[in-house]
Amino acid sequence: MLKPVRVLEIPEAEQTPLVRGLVGIIEEQAEQLRQQEELIGQLKDEIAVLKGEKKRPRFKASGMEEKAGQDEKESEAGDKKRAGSEKRSKTELVEIHEERVIAPEAIPAGSRFKGYEDYVVQGLIIRAHNTRYRLERWQTPAGETRLGELPEAVRGQHFSPELQGYILYQYYHAHVTRPLLLEQLREWGVDISAGQIERILNEGKERFHQEKALSLRVGLEVAEYLTVDDTGARHQGKNGYTTQFGTEHFAWFESTQTKDRINFLSLLQGGAPSYVINAQALQYMQEQKLPQGPWEQLKNSTTRVFEEAEQWQAHLRALNITTKRPIRIATEGALLGALRQRGIPETLALISDEAGQFDVLTHGLGFVHAERLIHKLIPLNEQHREDQQAIRAQVWDFYADLKKYKQTPLAEKKAELDRRFDEIFTTKTRFETLNQVLKRLHRNKAELLLVLERPEVPLHTHDSERDIRDYVKKRKVSGGTRSDLGRRCRDTFASLKKTCRKLGVSFWEFLLDRVSATNRIPPLPSLIRERAAAH
Repeated sequence: MLKPVRVLEIPEAEQTPLVRGLVGIIEEQAEQLRQQEELIGQLKDEIAVLKGEKKRPRFKASGMEEKAGQDEKESEAGDKKRAGSEKRSKTELVEIHEERVIAPEAIPAGSRFKGYEDYVVQGLIIRAHNTRYRLERWQTPAGETRLGELPEAVRGQHFSPELQGYILYQYYHAHVTRPLLLEQLREWGVDISAGQIERILNEGKERFHQEKALSLRVGLEVAEYLTVDDTGARHQGKNGYTTQFGTEHFAWFESTQTKDRINFLSLLQGGAPSYVINAQALQYMQEQKLPQGPWEQLKNSTTRVFEEAEQWQAHLRALNITTKRPIRIATEGALLGALRQRGIPETLALISDEAGQFDVLTHGLGFVHAERLIHKLIPLNEQHREDQQAIRAQVWDFYADLKKYKQTPLAEKKAELDRRFDEIFTTKTRFETLNQVLKRLHRNKAELLLVLERPEVPLHTHDSERDIRDYVKKRKVSGGTRSDLGRRCRDTFASLKKTCRKLGVSFWEFLLDRVSATNRIPPLPSLIRERAAAH
């Protein structure tokens, strides 16, 4: 911003007509520059709005000089501390591992000891620590050989649990790449190869995979809702997808090559789907308008349960169901039937951002996404902009009242919110594109207002977005995965890391506990069940 032009005071005797004229010209040019700067700022705002960005913030004069004068007066009045300045010592909770007593260099005779003045220095010891286990070998009088046993944590391993945990933590949590890990460890004196790092990251992780699978099973048992989302994930040089779902107590990731509804229903079964023809499956097929012929054939099938995809596909071929759409609808129905047979209730709410593959069971939409659709519109004139801002303001006010309703759900408030929704989303504005968006959102009324019937469900999918953001960072740093085992491990450790965070468990302590097999930290599925019950 241009500084205001200040013309120095000119003595009266020197204010000749020429000087006064020049001063007038300077002041006029300064005013023109100010107006041009203001116009440039307005044009920048227009460009920002057209790009879908926010306008520049307007700052008032800071009044720093006045504030400085007030501060001086207050300091003179007294040395009172401001509210909130009473804080604990920064090292109050720091564990002390070593103490060193330091005496003054010269203590005159007759001096008295008056205690200590503590000064805490925090540090971290980073160095290689190698242990040689010398297993005693004995031969008994009977000729048998007895050999000392290695500790369980290092059997079959030439790297300590702490080193293995550090490698897992750096790669899956801190997003350090394999080459940097190798360089780092070698600089610290660890004799390790790229292949050994690869094995520590991916091999022998069956226990972690099982804990992830059990976390999903228990999470679905205790959940009243799931928030769901997905993102891109390349694998073996091809585009794929990672699907995330979870609650406030757990998170679960799985990467696949597709993201359709068949894939999603398979993932809800833990990625090892079965297929069941039951009443719920047949009802779904009818609702999706499966032709009557295939529907009758499936209804009259003698075989009703199929444990593998190959068995299910063979059954469809035997019934001569070979075209794409009937196969898709029948498969979706059979997967949904298997979910219901596994105990997943119809009332399980799935809160999404309107992606079609998630529209099963009891589907709800994040209300914040409704406002985003309105915000993304590009107005073509001032009237459009005014109407857009007016609708956005109403939507945010309505959202604030929905949050209050979640805290205190009352019947009269529910009716009022239902009526206000209709008023807002049937408004006719001067912006036709906005009218179409409002009409589309009004058609989704039941899903957007699911919270009126189910106050426990969230109004947004922020939890899923936060969870999946960390996965996106990993993808940007390390790119895609090359092996199926590497992809599986990336999904598993992303799931366990986010679940630990939601349960208040240190991921570092969790990794050390599992790698060393000390088992001091309870299984995550047990913690999920406990937290859900307490909640």
